[in-house]
Amino acid sequence: MSSGSKIFTGYRALGFVSDHVPLATRYNKRLKENYVITSVGNAFHTYNCSKLGITQISDKHPDSITCIAVNNRYVFTGCGNQVRAFKRSRQLVHTFDGHSVEVHLLLPFGNHLISVDIHSNLKIWDVENGGVYLEMEFSNSTFHISALVHPSTYLNKVVLGSKQGTLQLWNILKDQMLYSFTGWGSPITILQQSPAIDVIAVGLADGRTILHNIKYDETIMHFQQDWGPVSAISFRTDGHPIMVTGSTAGHIALWNLEEKKLQSQIRNAHYSAVSGMNCLPSEPLMVTSAADNSLKVWIFDLPDGGGRLLRQRSGHSAPPNVIHHYGNNGKNVLSAGQDSFLKSFSTIHDSENKSLGRASFNKAGTKRMGLQKDKYMMPPITAFAAEVTRASDWDSIVACHRGLSQVTTWNFQKSTMGKLRLCHPRFEEKEFQTATAKCVDISSCGNFCVIGYSSGHVDKYNLQSGIHRGSIGDPAHHCCVMGVVVDGMNQILVTAGLDGEIRFWGFKKHQQIDSLRTDGYISGIVLHRDSSMLAVSLDNFQIIVVDLDTRRVVRKFQGHSNKVTGMSFSPDARWLISAGMDCTVRTWDLPSGRLVDCFMTEMAVTSLTMSPTADFLVTCHIDSVGLYTWYNKTLLSLVSLAPLPDDYQPQEVDMPDTQVTASVDSQTGEDNSMEDDPQDYASPEQLSAELVTLSLLPNSRWQNLLNLDVIKMRNKPKEPPKVPKAAPFFLPTISGLQPKFDIQDDKEEGDKKQSRSDLSRFNSLSELGRKLEEGNEGLTALDYLKELGPSAVDSEIRCLGPDAGGSVTVMCQFLDMISYVLDTKKDFEISNAYLGLFLKIHGDTISSHPELVEALIQVKQKLSETWGSIQDLFTLNLTLLTHLRTAKI
Repeated sequence: MSSGSKIFTGYRALGFVSDHVPLATRYNKRLKENYVITSVGNAFHTYNCSKLGITQISDKHPDSITCIAVNNRYVFTGCGNQVRAFKRSRQLVHTFDGHSVEVHLLLPFGNHLISVDIHSNLKIWDVENGGVYLEMEFSNSTFHISALVHPSTYLNKVVLGSKQGTLQLWNILKDQMLYSFTGWGSPITILQQSPAIDVIAVGLADGRTILHNIKYDETIMHFQQDWGPVSAISFRTDGHPIMVTGSTAGHIALWNLEEKKLQSQIRNAHYSAVSGMNCLPSEPLMVTSAADNSLKVWIFDLPDGGGRLLRQRSGHSAPPNVIHHYGNNGKNVLSAGQDSFLKSFSTIHDSENKSLGRASFNKAGTKRMGLQKDKYMMPPITAFAAEVTRASDWDSIVACHRGLSQVTTWNFQKSTMGKLRLCHPRFEEKEFQTATAKCVDISSCGNFCVIGYSSGHVDKYNLQSGIHRGSIGDPAHHCCVMGVVVDGMNQILVTAGLDGEIRFWGFKKHQQIDSLRTDGYISGIVLHRDSSMLAVSLDNFQIIVVDLDTRRVVRKFQGHSNKVTGMSFSPDARWLISAGMDCTVRTWDLPSGRLVDCFMTEMAVTSLTMSPTADFLVTCHIDSVGLYTWYNKTLLSLVSLAPLPDDYQPQEVDMPDTQVTASVDSQTGEDNSMEDDPQDYASPEQLSAELVTLSLLPNSRWQNLLNLDVIKMRNKPKEPPKVPKAAPFFLPTISGLQPKFDIQDDKEEGDKKQSRSDLSRFNSLSELGRKLEEGNEGLTALDYLKELGPSAVDSEIRCLGPDAGGSVTVMCQFLDMISYVLDTKKDFEISNAYLGLFLKIHGDTISSHPELVEALIQVKQKLSETWGSIQDLFTLNLTLLTHLRTAKI
């Protein structure tokens, strides 16, 4: 049994920028460019600071990264109890094993690397040979290491900070503690070297930042922030005496070291704790990261010395709820997250990602107050619909929000939230104040949107003006509306109620046309407009497919063991792909009604969408802020889509990484991820003796045999060919140090002339005639004819006549060959073409010889029988098609 998926293979993950691990920066002297390295789970990204473009993506780690450090040659990462060294920000060159628990601190130290695990075991590694230079053990009860720094100009010395609040200065060359600092009565969160010699900055858990002179054990100054513990510290080195601190609340403070006061502050710089911060050397720039999945570059150019956001790269800070492809090219995926943001992710390049903003009741108020303390923020989007037909004229996206009856519009081209707020006046009444918008759809023309509510009402609005254009039914259902869709011709509107009833309405006059009752409660519907196929998911974990033309259930699929969370059709409507809370993704073949593919993921899928170009499947998962793309392997190689057995047990597959992980050979298109795929199907020479089988010859080899004389006459040159001028004669030579004449060709030509003196060439029969005399039912002769071109076939058949060197006996053998081929029902079209040419050339000769006439009568009888069976099959199929097209079902 094969493992994983036959159809889909993991390609790459989108929307990952950073996590809680502090960032690291490095300067490339050759390129004169600063680079920042951020962790994204089990890999790290390298960005250039000039444009925040991704330059490198590391190889996959076996587990999540816990810490990152860099020097001028390597990038060091802690992953579990191992430390890894990467060269060129991608290639793994060293792995350091020795820790028994998770590593959480790293510090490059010349040609060595210092690592500390959560049990406060400190190891010093020789980077080149991978050996342990020194090992020191501390007790968490007395000195739990929480930070470390190498003071500038202090040779072989390291300052260690602890959660107990004390500091220790160690000489690692002699393995000796030189001094112990009493501390300030609060756990130390971070240590940072200042631009001044002997002075380090100490961040404390109570919000204080201490500038301490370690040479004289004196505190120079201290600052207090009211936003919680200090999570990051950095110093400007461009001539301004500014220290920057970050907090767990996401705020950033700028402290003037000369005036010993707060210079400025950046409120709500991130939605979560500022995990990483670094001021770029000799530039008024600062780069920060946080666990809100964002990376930001700030520039200090404000009048008060504060910083403003220069550029950023961000993804969702909370898991996405709903995703849909936008447009027909399959390049953009719209994603609505639990952070109330609507974002667009590009499957081509991350530089084309963009954010459409966060949903807000008052956009101007949100801009004044800031995003983090925004009291106008709307709840997350639960459902949305998009249509590109009139996207350049007005808003093309309509979204429903959790717990709200108000529906918002969005503009993709302007990357902003629209001005329209669609809400019927009835929802201001006390009876319907608790009603919420549950589903929405946009017509294919892009002019109208239809909204379904939990109260059972369905309203239609004009997207250009926002005017209400009528309500469907009174109400459409007496229960919650779980889905609304409009067909591709704007003729039929379909509504699905929670009670399991599907109703069909006229889109223009809003009259009910028909209804259909299902076997269970409905949880969602998806329509494929081109084929008018409607997929309906039920609460009993079944999926049914309804044909809108006949309004009948045409397929039933059962296999999920938990709620169905997402459905999507392939562009040709041959597959229906569904996902459920049972962590499985299933592909159903609609023509056969069988399950053809199934695989399991680590996290349950909350929404999925299939690309309009059928190349990618995109999924979003519980507790994951990214989108995962899966490549369709059937586009590159032959994949067996045999139905899976009913007791098939799906296998869990690895989630895609931020780096392309598809195991598809770019040269051959062959997929090597499936070791036990079935062998390629080889079609037999003839499927059945009752069927007529055609040859594999191209039409140009036999279709114009009867018109060959006309073609030759048309292609005859108008003027005779001209004799070319005499060309100079050169003796061929062989390259070498001494010139030699090449006379080998002359010898070979002489041998060929001698070999041509064969007596068989004086035989009057043509090659075709000799092969017919060999017997073998004429199959040898037929194979010979199939290798010839049209002109050669015409010449060989002419040579069968008595006047051209043939005989009546050979002509009878030719007819016997045609008769045998008709019996086998193989090579049907070329045998008819050869027979037609034979009759055209030798018609007079056949009529004057009774034996030829008798052989021709037998050929005619067999030909009529074969044609009769074919005609019966054609008539049967045409009758069946006519019945299906005209009968009332």
